[in-house]
Amino acid sequence: MDNNQPESILKVSDLCVQYGTFKAVKEVSFDVRKGEIFGLLGPNGAGKTSTLSAIEGLIKYQSGTVIVDGHDAKEKPLYARAAMGVQLQSTSFQAELKVSEILQLFAGIYGIKLTNEKLSAILKDISLEDAAGKRFGQLSGGQQQRVSLVISTIHNPRLVLLDEPTTGLDPQSRRQLWERIEAIRERGHAVVLTTHSMEEAESVCDRIGIIDHGKVITIDTPQALIEKHRNDPEVIAVSRKGRVTLEDVFIALTGKTVRA
Repeated sequence: MDNNQPESILKVSDLCVQYGTFKAVKEVSFDVRKGEIFGLLGPNGAGKTSTLSAIEGLIKYQSGTVIVDGHDAKEKPLYARAAMGVQLQSTSFQAELKVSEILQLFAGIYGIKLTNEKLSAILKDISLEDAAGKRFGQLSGGQQQRVSLVISTIHNPRLVLLDEPTTGLDPQSRRQLWERIEAIRERGHAVVLTTHSMEEAESVCDRIGIIDHGKVITIDTPQALIEKHRNDPEVIAVSRKGRVTLEDVFIALTGKTVRA
């Protein structure tokens, strides 16, 4: 690693995931640095969910290595998982539980003492200071995502994995969640973000990796990818109104065919 580069919190090397005879992930490699938001993009079925699941420890991978905060995920899975915070696309908290109960529950799971003062401070920070007694099911989608994001970082993990966190949110809620994700980066965490929104990837991510058919086909900053490919015939063919966007580059690299 370049001595001028921040340390890598996540390092994935030659990762392979196979279901029976089907190879879903084929020798995928990338790293995510301290204080960086890394976007993992790909069409449906490209392999990004399998890659994320392998990192999280939800599925077994056949070969390759996953190093989280210096811990090999196969050799020291508990240490690797302790260094991670995960926010899934759909939350599974019980709708009848109060917001304060959910926060207390997960703080207890991570062995964190959550005083009333600290609880109030957390809720104030996410603009839900009046929602402690509300049931989770009574919250809006944006409010639920803010609670979920807090829970994923309540134990101050070095690596935060966010799986399409803004899906279904209105523009105001989406922008607010972007700001909170950026605040996580500013605190020195490494963030992996999956999204189908090219606007989100271009606005929030420091670097992105595009994966298709189980392989990483490119990694760079959003702007560098646009500049690199803006004159490609395939990009020019799909661009609209004469302005090349990250979405144009993404479609040119992965094809226009709709995936199931």
